[in-house]
Amino acid sequence: MKVLFVCTGNSCRSQMAEGWANYLGAGLLEAYSAGVYPVGVAPLTVEVMAEAGVDISRQRSKSVDEFVGEEFDYVITLCDNARELCPYFPGEGARFHWPIDDPYRLGLDDYRRARDDIRARLEAFLNELNGP
Repeated sequence: MKVLFVCTGNSCRSQMAEGWANYLGAGLLEAYSAGVYPVGVAPLTVEVMAEAGVDISRQRSKSVDEFVGEEFDYVITLCDNARELCPYFPGEGARFHWPIDDPYRLGLDDYRRARDDIRARLEAFLNELNGP
Protein backbone atom coordinates (compact mmCIF):
# COMPACT_ATOMS: atom_id res chain seq x y z
CA MET A 1 0.00 0.00 0.00
CA LYS A 2 1.29 3.42 -0.94
CA VAL A 3 0.95 6.24 1.55
CA LEU A 4 1.92 9.90 1.22
CA PHE A 5 2.47 12.07 4.31
CA VAL A 6 2.12 15.82 3.73
CA CYS A 7 2.95 18.84 5.87
CA THR A 8 3.90 22.40 5.05
CA GLY A 9 7.69 22.31 4.73
CA ASN A 10 8.47 18.57 4.50
CA SER A 11 11.18 19.27 7.06
CA CYS A 12 9.96 17.59 10.25
CA ARG A 13 6.60 15.89 10.70
CA SER A 14 6.12 14.34 7.27
CA GLN A 15 9.77 13.24 7.20
CA MET A 16 9.31 11.52 10.56
CA ALA A 17 6.10 9.88 9.36
CA GLU A 18 7.78 8.59 6.19
CA GLY A 19 10.63 7.17 8.26
CA TRP A 20 8.34 5.53 10.82
CA ALA A 21 6.04 4.10 8.14
CA ASN A 22 8.89 2.53 6.21
CA TYR A 23 10.41 1.21 9.45
CA LEU A 24 7.30 -0.04 11.28
CA GLY A 25 5.30 -0.88 8.17
CA ALA A 26 8.09 -2.59 6.23
CA GLY A 27 6.55 -5.09 3.84
CA LEU A 28 3.11 -3.52 4.17
CA LEU A 29 3.60 0.18 3.41
CA GLU A 30 5.53 2.05 0.78
CA ALA A 31 5.76 5.50 2.32
CA TYR A 32 6.61 8.90 0.88
CA SER A 33 6.52 12.44 2.21
CA ALA A 34 6.13 15.87 0.69
CA GLY A 35 5.46 19.48 1.57
CA VAL A 36 3.28 22.14 0.06
CA TYR A 37 6.26 24.52 0.45
CA PRO A 38 9.35 22.29 0.97
CA VAL A 39 12.23 23.88 2.86
CA GLY A 40 14.71 21.02 3.45
CA VAL A 41 15.01 18.40 6.16
CA ALA A 42 15.69 19.90 9.59
CA PRO A 43 18.83 18.44 11.22
CA LEU A 44 16.99 17.86 14.51
CA THR A 45 14.48 15.69 12.63
CA VAL A 46 17.27 13.34 11.56
CA GLU A 47 18.76 13.44 15.06
CA VAL A 48 15.61 12.49 16.98
CA MET A 49 14.73 9.72 14.53
CA ALA A 50 18.25 8.31 14.91
CA GLU A 51 17.73 8.35 18.70
CA ALA A 52 14.76 6.05 18.10
CA GLY A 53 16.77 3.75 15.82
CA VAL A 54 15.40 5.00 12.48
CA ASP A 55 17.88 6.36 9.93
CA ILE A 56 16.28 9.01 7.71
CA SER A 57 19.56 10.72 6.80
CA ARG A 58 19.08 9.92 3.10
CA GLN A 59 15.56 11.33 2.88
CA ARG A 60 15.15 14.64 1.10
CA SER A 61 12.56 17.39 1.18
CA LYS A 62 10.10 17.10 -1.71
CA SER A 63 7.21 19.11 -3.10
CA VAL A 64 3.74 17.60 -3.50
CA ASP A 65 4.16 18.62 -7.15
CA GLU A 66 6.64 15.74 -7.57
CA PHE A 67 3.81 13.29 -6.91
CA VAL A 68 1.07 14.77 -9.10
CA GLY A 69 -0.39 11.98 -11.23
CA GLU A 70 0.70 9.19 -8.85
CA GLU A 71 -1.86 6.98 -7.13
CA PHE A 72 -1.86 6.53 -3.35
CA ASP A 73 -3.93 4.27 -1.16
CA TYR A 74 -3.68 6.84 1.65
CA VAL A 75 -2.81 10.51 1.86
CA ILE A 76 -2.24 11.72 5.41
CA THR A 77 -1.89 15.42 6.16
CA LEU A 78 -0.11 16.44 9.35
CA CYS A 79 -1.12 20.08 9.66
CA ASP A 80 -4.09 22.28 8.78
CA ASN A 81 -2.14 24.16 6.12
CA ALA A 82 -1.34 20.93 4.28
CA ARG A 83 -4.93 19.73 4.60
CA GLU A 84 -6.16 22.90 2.90
CA LEU A 85 -3.49 23.09 0.18
CA CYS A 86 -2.73 19.45 -0.62
CA PRO A 87 -3.91 18.44 -4.09
CA TYR A 88 -5.97 15.33 -4.65
CA PHE A 89 -4.32 12.40 -6.33
CA PRO A 90 -5.85 9.98 -8.85
CA GLY A 91 -7.12 6.79 -7.28
CA GLU A 92 -6.68 8.26 -3.81
CA GLY A 93 -8.20 5.62 -1.56
CA ALA A 94 -8.51 7.52 1.70
CA ARG A 95 -7.42 10.81 3.17
CA PHE A 96 -6.72 11.29 6.86
CA HIS A 97 -5.71 14.30 8.91
CA TRP A 98 -3.38 13.89 11.88
CA PRO A 99 -2.80 17.39 13.33
CA ILE A 100 0.67 17.34 14.90
CA ASP A 101 2.29 20.39 16.53
CA ASP A 102 5.13 21.70 14.36
CA PRO A 103 8.51 21.43 16.10
CA TYR A 104 10.34 23.41 13.37
CA ARG A 105 12.67 25.98 14.92
CA LEU A 106 11.78 24.79 18.43
CA GLY A 107 13.76 22.67 20.87
CA LEU A 108 14.83 19.05 20.95
CA ASP A 109 12.00 18.08 23.30
CA ASP A 110 9.44 19.45 20.82
CA TYR A 111 10.94 17.28 18.08
CA ARG A 112 10.83 14.25 20.38
CA ARG A 113 7.16 14.91 21.23
CA ALA A 114 6.28 15.12 17.53
CA ARG A 115 8.28 11.95 16.80
CA ASP A 116 6.55 10.00 19.55
CA ASP A 117 3.09 11.33 18.63
CA ILE A 118 3.59 10.28 15.01
CA ARG A 119 4.84 6.84 16.04
CA ALA A 120 1.78 6.27 18.24
CA ARG A 121 -0.60 7.33 15.47
CA LEU A 122 1.21 5.19 12.94
CA GLU A 123 1.14 2.14 15.21
CA ALA A 124 -2.62 2.58 15.65
CA PHE A 125 -2.99 2.99 11.87
CA LEU A 126 -1.02 -0.20 11.22
CA ASN A 127 -3.08 -2.10 13.81
CA GLU A 128 -6.23 -0.96 12.01
CA LEU A 129 -4.83 -2.09 8.66
CA ASN A 130 -3.87 -5.48 10.04
CA GLY A 131 -7.30 -6.00 11.64
CA PRO A 132 -8.11 -7.86 14.84
